[in-house]
Amino acid sequence: MSADSRIAAITARIVERSKPYREPYLDRVRSAATNGPHRTVLGCGNLAHGFAVCSPAEKVALAGDRVPNLGIITSYNDMLSAHQPFETYPALIREAAHEAGGVAQVAGGVPAMCDGVTQGQPGMELSLFSRDVIAMAAGIGLSHNMFDAAVYLGVCDKIVPGLAIAALTFGHLPAVFIPAGPMTTGLPNDEKAKVRQLFAEGKVGRDELLEAESKSYHGPGTCTFYGTANSNQMLMEIMGFHLPGASFINPGTPLRDALTREATKRALAITALGNEFTPAGEMIDERSIVNGVVGLHATGGSTNHTMHLVAMARAAGIVLTWQDISELSDLVPLLARVYPNGLADVNHFHAAGGMGFLIAQLLRKGLLHDDVRTVYGQGLSAYAIDVKLGENGSVKREPAPEASADPKVLATVDRPFQHTGGLKMLSGNIGKAVIKISAVKPESHVIEAPAKIFNDQAELNAAFKAGKLEGDFVAVVRFQGPKANGMPELHKLTTVLGILQDRGQKVAILTDGRMSGASGKVPAAIHVTPEAKEGGPIARIQEGDIVRIDAINGKVEVLVEDIALKTRVPAHIDLSDNEFGMGRELFAPFRQIAGAADRGGSVLFH
Repeated sequence: MSADSRIAAITARIVERSKPYREPYLDRVRSAATNGPHRTVLGCGNLAHGFAVCSPAEKVALAGDRVPNLGIITSYNDMLSAHQPFETYPALIREAAHEAGGVAQVAGGVPAMCDGVTQGQPGMELSLFSRDVIAMAAGIGLSHNMFDAAVYLGVCDKIVPGLAIAALTFGHLPAVFIPAGPMTTGLPNDEKAKVRQLFAEGKVGRDELLEAESKSYHGPGTCTFYGTANSNQMLMEIMGFHLPGASFINPGTPLRDALTREATKRALAITALGNEFTPAGEMIDERSIVNGVVGLHATGGSTNHTMHLVAMARAAGIVLTWQDISELSDLVPLLARVYPNGLADVNHFHAAGGMGFLIAQLLRKGLLHDDVRTVYGQGLSAYAIDVKLGENGSVKREPAPEASADPKVLATVDRPFQHTGGLKMLSGNIGKAVIKISAVKPESHVIEAPAKIFNDQAELNAAFKAGKLEGDFVAVVRFQGPKANGMPELHKLTTVLGILQDRGQKVAILTDGRMSGASGKVPAAIHVTPEAKEGGPIARIQEGDIVRIDAINGKVEVLVEDIALKTRVPAHIDLSDNEFGMGRELFAPFRQIAGAADRGGSVLFH
């Protein structure tokens, strides 16, 4: 089925807008994608260094131009639960490559920080910028020019977007993303959230809180709520970087290993040495990017991807805007209820039919482009499957089920949870912002209340503990943008304001910072741009000003006459405490040159 005419029109607009960037990008990709392995241009000394530790047979193979060499870019470390399983992947990949008649080498490692560890800590101010560092680090690994294709081992928040930027920068190489999967289900996410609220109210102690958190985050794999990490996995599959059905298989299972072996062999099959050459830069096009946005809306995915998708697209010469994302939200129904947009976790989502069922449903209504290239071949319909373990440890695929195994978790396109997606763009005299409404009750889609001004989340939490947050209000948390302090996630606001909302107060958040995939029931206008550090209108809002956040009509405004607002002197604060400690001094150049949130908040693309 061809794409819905409205989806096609938005895609065509992106194509036209992107031409000045996309066409030169494709020229560079095609120029770099010469016939045969790039290592043939290396001098003898260069090549000797490149395969010095290989076996004699591998050296003979790599000295010629007939055997493909697979570069492994890994984000393994054994602190992150999501990335710890990657410890054993290189050996498995090398073995599978050998079986397929190829060679595999770890080309390089990239840093991988955990937003869960750094929430509310100084290290969180490095988080967004780590995405661009990851892209650069992967680029260093691939710069040796030894490889015919690359596989990327990554899962979490900034890691996958950074790896995707690298894969598209090295767009002449085929790229396959290999996930590790989610951890098994532990303490339900809603029960964990209840304990967090009780702790914030002083009704339980730290021991009880730590016990609940440890029962929730309890083993290898991705956190099970639907935050940025699991949104990443959905995106890689619906955009065609994963093999069909790969995203949500638990670590350490035979099917997980079988998928990793299959991904390795597929990466070798799509090099220029074979008959299915699939360079990443040509495979990912405007249709692939639109499919990613559609998947984000249909699943109620992370707000972080309103920035990451913009940056990822730009790496491929594609100009995606918040307006595109917002207009697609109006066309795409919400089909998944996964915490924080519901009570289920990603394991329940997968058991209900998962990505295969979701893709099949969206294709039925023409809400996805089927006519795309993927690492699996031509057409996204090949991803409308249910994946299982076959005979002899192989991967077996069957058509996706017609009915959801749990309609409370995964709905059909004819009977969605809501008829529009979970993300909206807001605009007004404060600038532009993004709001996630898939978990917000309809009565909170419009909030009009006096502003309470805070310059960081610690100030707001202190006001809560002091009993100063009374009545209805909009918490304006500013000086949290890329140039101010690296744009940290303000996750610790969620619990406190959730408590006040439960008490019957009408509350909302307005911030130039981020809230991530954990954005929940409290309406939050986030990623405000221009940011306060740049003198944006958010820096001119004063205590008591009436702020209106209207997710229905896409408006974010301070109800002050525009002339009066413009004549106000923007607030300035001392940001020196954000400049040192936990590595923040190393990122001073990044803060100086970081782009605006609606352009990805990147130091690479403006």
